[in-house]
Amino acid sequence: MTAKPIIAATDGSEESLRAVGWAAREAVLRGLPLRIVAVVALPPRMIQHQAGPGVGTVSDALRKDRDNALAAAAERAAAAAPGLAVDVEALAGAPATALAEAGSDASMLVVGDRGMGAFTALVLGSVTRYVSAQAACPVVVVREETTAGHRQVGVGIGDPARSAAALAFAFEEASLRKASLVAVHALDLPHGKVGPAVWSLATPGRAALEEEAAKRLESLLADWQAKYPDVQVSHDVVHAHPGRALAGLSARADLVVLGRHAAHGALPGPGAVRHAVLNHANG
Repeated sequence: MTAKPIIAATDGSEESLRAVGWAAREAVLRGLPLRIVAVVALPPRMIQHQAGPGVGTVSDALRKDRDNALAAAAERAAAAAPGLAVDVEALAGAPATALAEAGSDASMLVVGDRGMGAFTALVLGSVTRYVSAQAACPVVVVREETTAGHRQVGVGIGDPARSAAALAFAFEEASLRKASLVAVHALDLPHGKVGPAVWSLATPGRAALEEEAAKRLESLLADWQAKYPDVQVSHDVVHAHPGRALAGLSARADLVVLGRHAAHGALPGPGAVRHAVLNHANG
């Protein structure tokens, strides 16, 4: 069976080129090929409009921009990972759905956190949230690069019973990167409780909740650590909104992993947590 490639999306922006570079290095780590894709979405009424003297139609101009973006991305991938097998593909359709559908044939889908926007219709930022929620494969959103290498992978654990996919990805990444792994569980406050009193260390039941959560994390992580004995594992139970906790974690981790299963109960759902992390993560 042919290995599924890592797919990286580009729109020609520096943000998307950083994502391509990250994807190229990840492909080397995993021994996988890289496919770079770009998509143009143009309202039908504009297809035959002239873009300017000597340029042709608006559709022609956008296709040229797309092809230039693919060529620049292929060059970035070659610079980041010399010798890596790379191919490029122009996608058709609405950007969000086209990228999400591309993920059905990928081991991983890599996008930038924002793109050029404006008239090019190649923008990634407007579709990143959709793709991160709907693609069939793991989705990596690459933010601005930093010079610091923390050699740590973080993973957010909401419902332990629904965390298998996130933990599998996080442990594999930590093992490939020879990094440590920290699992974070956020004990958010129930709705309706406000004011400084609820944050007091003396709040009734707080210590018991924290101890119970820590024990569940230890039990959950023990099974995975047995599968990945080379990974140094720790865990942290915090009292904060999950999105805020994971955004904070991103300041000391090279990669933060979130699950996508629906949540139950009073805690914020995965969509709200993803939104917070995508908007406020560091690097």
